[in-house]
Amino acid sequence: MVLLQLHHWETNKLPELLIIGKLKNAMRNLLFVLSRRWVMLTGILGIYSLPLVAQHDPVQPYQGKIGKTLRETTLWAPEKEKAPKDAPNIIWILLDDVGFGASSAFGGLIETLTIDALANNGLRYTNFHTTGLCTPTRAALLTGRNAHSVGMGHHADFSIGAPGYSGEIPFEAGTVAEIFRENGYNTYALGKWHSTHPDIATAAGPYNRWPTGRGFDHFYGFVSGSTDQWHPQLVEENNPINIEPNTHHLNELLTNKAISYIANQKSADAEKPFFLYFAPGATHAPHQVAKEWSDRYRGKFDQGWDKYREAVFKRQQALGLLPRNAVLPPRQTGVKAWETLTADEKKVFARFMEVYAGFLSYTDYEIGRIVSYLKQNDLLNNTLIVLMIGDNGGSKEGTYTGTIGFADKSQGEDISFLLSQYDKIGTEYTAPNYPLGWSQATNTPFRYWKSDVNAEGASHNPLILYYPNRIKEKGLRTQYSHVVDILPTTIELTGVKNPDFINGYQQRPIQGISLVYSIADAKAATRHTIQYYELHGGRSIYKDGWKASVYHPRNMFGEAKVTDINFNPPDFSQDRWELYNLNEDWTETKDLVASNPQKLEELKALFDREADVNKVYPLRNFKEGVVAPEVHAKTVIYQGTTTKTRVPVGKGSVSIISAIELPKQNAEGVIFANGGLQGGTSLYILNGKLHYTLTDGIKEVTLTSTTPLVAGKNTIRIDFTNTSAVVLSVNNQHAAEQSIASKTKYLASIASEGISVGKDLNAPVSKVYPGPYPFTGIVSKIVIEQKVEPTN
Repeated sequence: MVLLQLHHWETNKLPELLIIGKLKNAMRNLLFVLSRRWVMLTGILGIYSLPLVAQHDPVQPYQGKIGKTLRETTLWAPEKEKAPKDAPNIIWILLDDVGFGASSAFGGLIETLTIDALANNGLRYTNFHTTGLCTPTRAALLTGRNAHSVGMGHHADFSIGAPGYSGEIPFEAGTVAEIFRENGYNTYALGKWHSTHPDIATAAGPYNRWPTGRGFDHFYGFVSGSTDQWHPQLVEENNPINIEPNTHHLNELLTNKAISYIANQKSADAEKPFFLYFAPGATHAPHQVAKEWSDRYRGKFDQGWDKYREAVFKRQQALGLLPRNAVLPPRQTGVKAWETLTADEKKVFARFMEVYAGFLSYTDYEIGRIVSYLKQNDLLNNTLIVLMIGDNGGSKEGTYTGTIGFADKSQGEDISFLLSQYDKIGTEYTAPNYPLGWSQATNTPFRYWKSDVNAEGASHNPLILYYPNRIKEKGLRTQYSHVVDILPTTIELTGVKNPDFINGYQQRPIQGISLVYSIADAKAATRHTIQYYELHGGRSIYKDGWKASVYHPRNMFGEAKVTDINFNPPDFSQDRWELYNLNEDWTETKDLVASNPQKLEELKALFDREADVNKVYPLRNFKEGVVAPEVHAKTVIYQGTTTKTRVPVGKGSVSIISAIELPKQNAEGVIFANGGLQGGTSLYILNGKLHYTLTDGIKEVTLTSTTPLVAGKNTIRIDFTNTSAVVLSVNNQHAAEQSIASKTKYLASIASEGISVGKDLNAPVSKVYPGPYPFTGIVSKIVIEQKVEPTN
């Protein structure tokens, strides 16, 4: 078997493998191939061990006959790969930060008519799981392999020098797009990607780990983990695009593009199937939606999160979504009883939920537009729709009070401040996220929330399969399943081949298990019987209905002295394991550690084995071990730059020097800008005067130069000093000065989003000018100088 695997290895890499280290890695990969998962998959599914080759496609020996004339020639050409006859179109829909009990399709109080229709005419899987966090779920979904095993144990942004956290999906783990493109499909990705390391998510690339580098013919969306819904930072293919001034919600833009992809492809080749990965930013923060949608829910959540949980639990029972013995767990420690809140707290907390609900309902409406388009064009019946309602549970990032985007501590924001921003919640002026109480409520019937994978609330999400031509059954399926199962399910339902090689890279075995066995048999025994979970030290292990877990919470704000149980992870030596029998206690209300210590030890040992196989170790706290970006003493942004350039900003003084050339008349426009309405700065000329506006999202401060600019060359300098002041100078003359509390809230976006030159890209910093308000002169260059403080 080992000799066989070596025979299939890339022959052009054999000399490299003679190096000791390379040979060790090769042998380790071979052993991985022989793991129990490989044996299990080949035994159960019988489709993953076939010796297929895709993309690694050398020139074949010519099988025709060449004569001196065409008449004397026997022509021949290799056949192009085509999809199986009548292969279905495929749409994967992955929503973001939606708990089990949010959508009306699974008992929630938020109306989702399209999702309801798909669920009622397809299969509802009530025991489906994600990884509990955005990036790991996407990595597992796209590759059919556990997230740590493909280097995505956490966000790519938080990578460290360990195999499970490299932040780069290896090419030995091919994506669904790579597989289906080689089987004759067109492949499209829309919306959130969040699977590329920030270091290469720049204009410098390389682009081989962007969507179009991992098998997608087209990409239209955003590369990062979230974006403004009104002023999104969009990328088309590999290029950032400017859509300002924009009046359309991101959901609408994504849907329009999805429909155009389908229309263009089917017009060109009606028989060719497509694979479309639709992953909107909804309902991840910022929760932004038109008032007409949020106002549909005015007053509907005034009863609070406790009553919401009770109502949803009863609806879920009535729909048969829960085992009969399931009970509603208590409200989570730290979350206040609704009835103990003040009138002001109730008012603003209810508004957060109204906006969230409108956001989800509107997202459902846009999904409905895609479904309607397919139906109108007789494409729906032969389309497999896989709808995952959430890449994890309801979000934890909103803190106890909710936030409009400025929370920097676990306790949240001041209620009087939130009330002052009440009418802005959901608009372009805020980046809202609801309070923790609503997070647990939308996760009903489970405990906890996104990212804390000790509990089902982080990872237990709804799944819907809809495929009229093939799936005739309707109703519920209760088999345990995981996001890694979606790829093998799709492969089996479509009948495509799963290659052993992609681009010359030998593929690791897919770890997921197809769900096709459960489609026609609601009572079929679960085949996915073991699954581990881990995020920033929190962890759990599932086996045959038993689950052992450790609550090791995510301290997302990095607070040094927080004692809150939901945000303060203990030392790993103090972690406490819990034990639940989900067969009898689906919602984890009875800890059985004391009564069954032997079972706990058995599961702890199993977690250790799974962690070793999947490269989970070392355990670490949130952001622990992440190397801060290097701060450079001097950065030059050149004339002609058309995209935002990210520049790490340190703790020392910062100077931004703009070399410009003014026209003789009608000089106006933005020289540079960073950030937007929720925080940033902009240097611009308006009404013949030079201005530098700073905003923290609440209040604007503008420095206006009294020193005149001249036609031709000018140098404008902005200094953020260590004495908490910002100074504007023009041609070496002091022009204006302003005291500020801190530069961070104004300049942080230079590092996270980047600085735009010659116009104000995406969300405008100020409404005093019409964005993007292009500069009528020339920006020769922008130089950012920083005092680099020594690192420890």
